[in-house]
Amino acid sequence: MFELAPDLLILLILCLTAACGFEFVNGFHDTANAVATVIYTNSLKPNTAVVWSGICNFVGLMTSTVFGLGVAIGIINLLPIDMLIDQDIYHSVAMVLALLLSAIIWNLGTWYYGLPSSSSHTLIGSILGVGIAFSFMPESTGTAINWGKAREIGLSLLISPFFGFSMTILLMFLLRRFTKNTDIFKEPKKNQPPPTWIRSILVLTCTGVSFFHGMNDGQKGVGLVMLILIGIVPSYYALDTSVNPANMKSHLSSIEQTLSRIDTLHISATDKNLLKDVQSEITELRSTLSKDTLSGKIDRKSGLTIRRDILLIASQTTKLASSKEVNLSKEAISGLKKEVSGLKTFTDYAPDWVLVMISFSLGLGTMVGWKRIVKTVGEKIGKQHLTYAQGASAELVAAITIGASTGFGLPVSTTHVLSSGIAGSM
Repeated sequence: MFELAPDLLILLILCLTAACGFEFVNGFHDTANAVATVIYTNSLKPNTAVVWSGICNFVGLMTSTVFGLGVAIGIINLLPIDMLIDQDIYHSVAMVLALLLSAIIWNLGTWYYGLPSSSSHTLIGSILGVGIAFSFMPESTGTAINWGKAREIGLSLLISPFFGFSMTILLMFLLRRFTKNTDIFKEPKKNQPPPTWIRSILVLTCTGVSFFHGMNDGQKGVGLVMLILIGIVPSYYALDTSVNPANMKSHLSSIEQTLSRIDTLHISATDKNLLKDVQSEITELRSTLSKDTLSGKIDRKSGLTIRRDILLIASQTTKLASSKEVNLSKEAISGLKKEVSGLKTFTDYAPDWVLVMISFSLGLGTMVGWKRIVKTVGEKIGKQHLTYAQGASAELVAAITIGASTGFGLPVSTTHVLSSGIAGSM
């Protein structure tokens, strides 16, 4: 049980509720895109489609533990939360509530008018907004945004719709060129399901988009919750205390051993200082671990300090490994990156209960409020009714794009990718 003052406990519950609310709205706002094609081609009844999509969203996020939480970690790292944590805890609460409420209000507004806008862009924009606002506060000591990560995410959000648009055009061209069966290019007959083989493809593509939407967009909710937990109760969630501290010491030894091979006579002054900083952080972390892991477990009070050290070591080591002047073999650099990844297992995690909570919110949200967005996607993007080929092409490209982006740990907009795909198919 958390040892928190009553007012902070109430604020924590309020923040977690708001995070679930965002993911709930995300469910019926974004996933409507996934079910639009199967509904408008009569492949599935509306109620069946949204329930199935909700289940796939739930399963998609729950499997993230197998494929990694790269998207969630990207959301956490967008703000240098470990720098902000030393400030007034109420500022952290205000920051989280501001970004969540602004994102929820925008999503509800666009849903009301049937506009398939992007929850991902809304969330990223809100995070950047509170980061910039925080940098103007008197106690701020520097930038409150990780601009390197912001550029990486921004590029992903910018390129993905163009990719969906162009690839769907290409796929439709190939279908037109090589498919003799013209039934797939016809407007679906009212209240009549398509041929079994077309129906199977459409249901399969809907399943893929829903599954990968859960895996990608669901992780954004996980990242938000971890942002809340690290900001308000860092002693419990700054580190994954279930991992054996001995593993951390092993990774540190391997990193230190590899760094000792660097010839300091042939590197720049910048790299020398960077190497010195890494070695200093490793020494400091070793000292903390030797004092606080006597029982075989990490002391909760030292969790935040250890987290900071790990993130600094990881960041500085990555910069060194990418320097052209550092004379390490490819094998040594590969090994170094592997050990850094192992070290970051202590910080890059999310408890199972967080995954279940967000999965449930996303899946439940998928099953309500979907009609407005579905009507826009199915009828208003193009000048004609959605055909079987257009629906299948757009969803296939969307599923591949979202799945690939999730594999690289990059957030993308399901709405933008799928809407762009449908526009391309038209």
